[in-house]
Amino acid sequence: MPKLKSKSGAKKRFRLTGSGKVRGNVAYKRHNLRKRTQKMKRTARGTFILAKGDANIVKQFLPYA
Repeated sequence: MPKLKSKSGAKKRFRLTGSGKVRGNVAYKRHNLRKRTQKMKRTARGTFILAKGDANIVKQFLPYA
């Protein structure tokens, strides 16, 4: 069997945790931040765990992760 290729966009955007969950970055942090509440900006500072359905899709793009 040949090696499978990973989607390069998914490699840049997602990582797997030690337990196999998919971690991603929080959206809406690029521009127009003056409109956002301070609470939203604070909670969007780090990363978040994807929902199970979304994680299954991302794992197909990262076959060896």
